[in-house]
Amino acid sequence: MTSNSNTTSKLDYSLVFILILLFLASCLAIYSAQASGQYKENFLIKQIVWYVVGAGIITVVMTLDSDQLKKLTWYAYGLGICLLGFLIVAPASIAPVINGAKNWFVLPGVGSIQPSEFVKIFIILGLARTIELHHSKNPLKTIQSDFWLLVKMGLVTMVPLGLIIKQDLGTSLVFLAILLGMIFISGISWKILVPIFSFGILLIGTIFYFVLWNPNVLEKYLGVGEYQLRRIYSWLDPYSYQGSDAYQLTKSLLAIGSGQTGGKGFGNREVYLPESQTDFIFSVVGEEYGFIGSSVLISLFFLLIYHITKVGMETKNNFYTYICVGIISMITFHVFQNIGMTIGVLPITGIPLPFISYGGSALMGNMMGLGLIFSIRYHYKKYMFSTTA
Repeated sequence: MTSNSNTTSKLDYSLVFILILLFLASCLAIYSAQASGQYKENFLIKQIVWYVVGAGIITVVMTLDSDQLKKLTWYAYGLGICLLGFLIVAPASIAPVINGAKNWFVLPGVGSIQPSEFVKIFIILGLARTIELHHSKNPLKTIQSDFWLLVKMGLVTMVPLGLIIKQDLGTSLVFLAILLGMIFISGISWKILVPIFSFGILLIGTIFYFVLWNPNVLEKYLGVGEYQLRRIYSWLDPYSYQGSDAYQLTKSLLAIGSGQTGGKGFGNREVYLPESQTDFIFSVVGEEYGFIGSSVLISLFFLLIYHITKVGMETKNNFYTYICVGIISMITFHVFQNIGMTIGVLPITGIPLPFISYGGSALMGNMMGLGLIFSIRYHYKKYMFSTTA
């Protein structure tokens, strides 16, 4: 760094533009979804309110620089663990069991709050800080130090994962996707990763075997609920369950297929799909705007992921880079899983489409994640005659 420097702090206008496009897409889709829904609530107005709240969250998070984020990381992580733990023991009056799962706090005047949506961001911060601290204390890489880093990353993820895996399989998969993405960027030797991932693939194959031919083992030893197994069975053979667990999936396939190339046009939906404003919002897009409109929305997500990737590559702050990878892993998994389940290529897990599906907790969690990206750009400094940033 030289004494002759020109530092700049700026708002990421490209990210603002992308976020505005996502907001408009969300409003159009939710407006159409609620027109044929079974509720009298105005989800569009509520989504706009949540976006305003999310903008406030971005503003607050954006003001935090790297040092402040590092200081707050473990406090935020600890808060997340406490919320998940309290959710388990909380009385039904504030944490009711809904669809066999206990995932939300119901607060008077506020509505339902799902703490796991915020814990995703806290895990990203915790993993980023863990990787950075490990490398600063172990400048010379060895197999032993890499293995110890893997153990620490596993512990950071497994503690909150253990608190929600029986209640929310979808969010549990998001936690694992974040961990996987950050393992790849952590610099851990492939001599360690190859056998571990090979074992993981074998384990997944074994679990799938038990799902199909001996589900009692999963229920007894892993605590997998019957409703979770039914979701898998209804995915594999949806038309045998179209009157029950696969009702939404078969309707989603009908809606998206009927949209064909150009769609039926705004507000011209014909397929009734319950709860389409949440997890199955992509079905609304597919029916009204067809393959072309769906492709535009998917391209918008790719643009978002590309932009975050660019931010992560430009910064010279390793902590920031790890955060970017965590956010990319989270958003990418959400998009692929949500769209995949609406078109029947992946099991239904109840994961919303980021920034598009209606839902306050999910939107605020994602906005918090983007707030970290805005923070990176806002505090990004360029120095004349120097490559340090």
